[in-house]
Amino acid sequence: MAKPNGKPSGKRKPSTREKLLDTAGELLAEFGIDRVTTNLICERAGVTPPALYYYFADKYEVVVALGKRLMDRQNEALERWLDRHLDGGIRAYAENTLELLRETAEITEAEPGGIWIERALHSSPRLEHVRIESHRYVTDKLTDVYAPMLPGYPRERIWLRMRMLVEFGYVATELLHAESGLEREAILAETAQMQRLATLELLPRTP
Repeated sequence: MAKPNGKPSGKRKPSTREKLLDTAGELLAEFGIDRVTTNLICERAGVTPPALYYYFADKYEVVVALGKRLMDRQNEALERWLDRHLDGGIRAYAENTLELLRETAEITEAEPGGIWIERALHSSPRLEHVRIESHRYVTDKLTDVYAPMLPGYPRERIWLRMRMLVEFGYVATELLHAESGLEREAILAETAQMQRLATLELLPRTP
């Protein structure tokens, strides 16, 4: 679309679906999942209920979509991080864990209602599959990269170690917003150090 002077209009207008998701995220942070309704989402977004139901069957489908969008954005950051440090091998990944933790936290905080989306994915049995599927995806990506660097190490053991580190990392970043008595940087640094040690422990020990 162009302006009257023929120049591009700049930022593309978000789709109705994206507008509904952004609005739902903001409402989730404002009211919590129990009080958010599809009617409230429509009213705040300025769309009719049929427009919402074209994309989503109910509010849980909206939150599932919010969770998948957030997890996808976090996973894209992981893939960039894996590419960035590939040449340095496992030691480079271990030493740069803090970088990934920070970026993941920043993505969550920038997402409309991001902190509350993560909490909803933990608290509701109807939503937890989104988190689990995403964490398994991340575990698979890490294992695919690490396994060739650890010849002779059973893949299933690498996968288990990665799965536990992934879960620990996400729980620790959620602690950033659940525990007001701890400094943000201290939580991230402590988490990174624990993940670093658990990752380096996979490497063969030199005599």
